[in-house]
Amino acid sequence: MDDLFAPPAYAWQRLSPRYVSLRRVTTLVVAPLLLFVPALIVGLGFGLWWLAAVFWGLAVVIVVVRFVLIGRTYRSWGYVEREDDLYITRGVLFRSLVAVPYGRMQLVEVASGPLERSFGLATVTLKTASAETDASIPGLDPAEAARLRDRLTELGEAQASGL
Repeated sequence: MDDLFAPPAYAWQRLSPRYVSLRRVTTLVVAPLLLFVPALIVGLGFGLWWLAAVFWGLAVVIVVVRFVLIGRTYRSWGYVEREDDLYITRGVLFRSLVAVPYGRMQLVEVASGPLERSFGLATVTLKTASAETDASIPGLDPAEAARLRDRLTELGEAQASGL
């Protein structure tokens, strides 16, 4: 089964190490915040402090589990620019390998939200005619994202002109 996701004979490009820090910050903010408010409502509104403690405990478990998985998830991401297509791999439990032919690309998008910008990161997303294409690469340095955007656009135009 591992042969299915075996890397081709090319060097896999990896995400920026700052992507790990971004994921850790979002984990520390989102999980406790989503469970903190219900815990306060249950504790203050109904006096069920034992249930509030369960919510807080659940938040701690979620944060710990996500912290353990963030490193593995980070290491699972990679991409390879080949002659005719782009390979993107990701996933720990549910592994995925996507091959996007350059001639099928319709749009290459670079996005960076406020939190990504604060960590100096960007995401490159590839759009094809298929609605099911899930080809995005998060956690790239802005310079690498711009280089990849320009290269993919150039290769996409060259491949599409042969159709």
